[in-house]
Amino acid sequence: MSLVVGVASSSKDLKFDEKNGVSKSIYEEDSKGAINTQLTEAYEGDDDEDDTENKIHLGPQLTLKELSEKDKDDESLRRWKEQLLGSVDINSAGETLDPEVKIVSLAIKSPGRSDINLSIPSDGKPKGTWFTLKEGSHYNLTFTFKVSNNIVSGLKYKNAVWKTGIRVESRKEMIGTFSPQVELYAHEMPDETTPCGIFARGSYTAKTQFLDDDKKCYLELNYTFDIGKDWQSQ
Repeated sequence: MSLVVGVASSSKDLKFDEKNGVSKSIYEEDSKGAINTQLTEAYEGDDDEDDTENKIHLGPQLTLKELSEKDKDDESLRRWKEQLLGSVDINSAGETLDPEVKIVSLAIKSPGRSDINLSIPSDGKPKGTWFTLKEGSHYNLTFTFKVSNNIVSGLKYKNAVWKTGIRVESRKEMIGTFSPQVELYAHEMPDETTPCGIFARGSYTAKTQFLDDDKKCYLELNYTFDIGKDWQSQ
């Protein structure tokens, strides 16, 4: 099975002030003007903030069959649709308006050690501490997902983290716009560095969401994780 990979080039470090435990986030932004667009940016607003500026407007929602048959005489539009739809089987997937996205796998990768493969519970609420990260370590999140039925526009990742009831991180990343296909897509998040020090160690709560431009949520995870002096034993 082939994997279509989109890797973002942004990076972020979350730093803790040892004196008062307050976090500071440093974001670097980058974007690529392709169909599989990546955009990482900081955000300070609520989870339901307006993302209008980042939307990819495809016009009125159409089934894949309707989209493939629309404006057949427009050569530039025909080439655009070929690029977007690729080898999609229009006859099998072309009658449904609503796309479907399933997050198939999640893993945390860090240089020099084995991956932490995260089991995704059906209710989106992992029991107990889901994973433990070593303080001061480099890591990133990778995941695979499947798109069915129709094109998903503006698929994005949102994540918020709290420590002792105080939000210490809030971020989002635009993953891209994807057509349905049999093969899985794969995405690698930007590299991150865990904070270190006495105020950084301990338990955190987090909420992770995968949404599209219409704010349809395909997966929401509510969980706890730890930052410790060492990695969780496997």
